[in-house]
Amino acid sequence: MKYSSMVERISGETVTAWDIHYAACDAQARGEDAIVLSIGDPDFATADEICAAAVQAINAGDTHYTHVIGRPELREAIATKQSALLGQPVSADNVALVAGAQNGLYATAMCLFEQGDEVLVPAPMYLTYAASIQASGARLVPIAQPGGDDFRLTFAAIEAVITDKTRGIALATPNNPTGNVYTKQELEAVALVAQRHNLWVISDEVYGQLTYDRPHQSVASFEGMADRTVVLNSLSKSHAMTGWRVGWVVGPPALIGHLDNLLLCMLYGLPGFIQAAALKALELDEQVVSHARELYLRRRNLVVEGLRNVPLLKCKVPEAGMFMLVDVRECGLSSTEFAWQLFRATGVAVLDASAFGAGTAGFVRISFTVSDAALRDACRRIAGFVEGLQARG
Repeated sequence: MKYSSMVERISGETVTAWDIHYAACDAQARGEDAIVLSIGDPDFATADEICAAAVQAINAGDTHYTHVIGRPELREAIATKQSALLGQPVSADNVALVAGAQNGLYATAMCLFEQGDEVLVPAPMYLTYAASIQASGARLVPIAQPGGDDFRLTFAAIEAVITDKTRGIALATPNNPTGNVYTKQELEAVALVAQRHNLWVISDEVYGQLTYDRPHQSVASFEGMADRTVVLNSLSKSHAMTGWRVGWVVGPPALIGHLDNLLLCMLYGLPGFIQAAALKALELDEQVVSHARELYLRRRNLVVEGLRNVPLLKCKVPEAGMFMLVDVRECGLSSTEFAWQLFRATGVAVLDASAFGAGTAGFVRISFTVSDAALRDACRRIAGFVEGLQARG
């Protein structure tokens, strides 16, 4: 039987990169001694107060259809939060509730782009960007951010890939996998190019509250950018709510209307009890987020300390988020070989970062989503594995 051409646009290396993660999860399920550092899913549970709000809503019978783009009171709460984050007014008319930022990226791309368009994305980039954007028919065009320059974004690199088919720029700040927080100068370059060439900008800001060394700023806050910028955000990472699938899109009211139509077809609104939990999470907000921020900063420093003196490895210390890139090129293995051999020899699963883009070939990504004790153990196992490679070399 024949399938549509879309199935080709949503498959490929960025999908198979997860194979090592699934293998590690299967090993854990069999009772084997595996440490999973391959995914950004917090190891601590959602706050009790948030869970209680969902339970209370269920017990009260909140199990029926809801507003497609979110209940008005929740959209108002999101607008209040985003107004504070962006430093400019955001109303409920600018907000659509979605099933996580991932759903928001896909839905936004479907509303903004089409066959023949090109969308620029700084590379390395999160694994699902290609499929989410190319599902619309548009072609994703990487913007080079060389590792030798610390994966930083430049005006020249953006301009180098602009064509008459370019319709948008999609970026994540703070970035996954690099952990970089884009500077004011880097965001000014994005804003300048977007206005000069009349482009949409999609700004993924899900790690915006989990910064350590540099404050987060949104390109939407720059003059002339509010009407052409779409901000994606969620509760997944900041509030330890990955499985709840609560995210939102902030954009011009016209886009929100288009998303309303699309989400009517594909989602038909998040459950009411989930929205009750989300409302409680926004009420607590910084109380919950500060805990996550402190925990990930401590774990970042723990991993840096555990690996910084390991021969053949070079750690890129992240400015934000829950991941760290490690350069393994001096080990004499590709990043794919390193990840699989490490897992088979030690039970530690890290993600081969080559799928994030050509610039991260030779790097692996480590997540800080297990306990401090497990992280220390993982660092010891990684060090022993690398020392074994050095001895054999």
